[in-house]
Amino acid sequence: MTTTLRRVPPVVWVFLAVPAAVELGMVFWPALNSFYLSFTQWNGLGAAKPVGLDNFRALGSDEIFLGALKNNVLWAVGFGGLSVLTGLALAVALNRPRRGVGLYRSAIYLPMVFSLAVTGLFWRVQYQPDGTINTVLGGLGLGGWEKQWLADPDTALWAVLVAAVWRQAGYVMVLYLAGLKSTDPSLDDASAVDGASPWQRFRFVTWPQLRGVNTVVFAVTVIDSLRTFDIVWAMTQGGPYHSSELLSTYMFQQGFTFLNLGYASAIAVVIFAMALVFIITYLVRATKNEVEA
Repeated sequence: MTTTLRRVPPVVWVFLAVPAAVELGMVFWPALNSFYLSFTQWNGLGAAKPVGLDNFRALGSDEIFLGALKNNVLWAVGFGGLSVLTGLALAVALNRPRRGVGLYRSAIYLPMVFSLAVTGLFWRVQYQPDGTINTVLGGLGLGGWEKQWLADPDTALWAVLVAAVWRQAGYVMVLYLAGLKSTDPSLDDASAVDGASPWQRFRFVTWPQLRGVNTVVFAVTVIDSLRTFDIVWAMTQGGPYHSSELLSTYMFQQGFTFLNLGYASAIAVVIFAMALVFIITYLVRATKNEVEA
């Protein structure tokens, strides 16, 4: 082992050490520092004052935080479920070669090219009282459904969710298209010859072959849902009356508006814990099913 290490040219160690140092300094150290700050009271100036678990106790009685936590759960379920279902349906529909299929794929993926902030501003215009949404509803004779979507506490969160899914669906579609290309078409053909319906062929032949892609899609979607910030901030900034507040937007307000960085770090720890629970739970179940299979 020692002889093998000695044969590695020094320049290789340099190329390995530089990105490792950048990763440690730009990712791991700030993350560890956030955990430390979550147990302190700090406004960004001077020394941080240790307060133990006070920040986490305060979160338990913070109505805005609890509302944001509830919204985050709804967002994770709605964003993840709708993105995956829409992306998978599009991938299945556009998997077979046909005239213009490349154009359709490109058009559906196009929203991913734009940043979330730009997407938010685009949809904010659509949701204006005289925007596209209300205009179409009025043209269809559904004028009673017209409303100020982003100013109504009952619809603000769901209006932003639609915009986020519109952007994410194309990305999920591409992931599933890659997975569908790696499936064995002979199995599908054999099941069709045996009289299986299209749904049965997908459910019992194609879907099991997408297990690896499902793990990637789930992890990416959960992480994206929990770190969502740009599109919500661009469209509602968490309003009205915190009805569309997410943990990320509330963390931003506490940290950079009120300079309550210790409290904001505690919220960041909660976000990290939620992501960890979601992903570990899914991976354990996926691994268990794979072993049983």
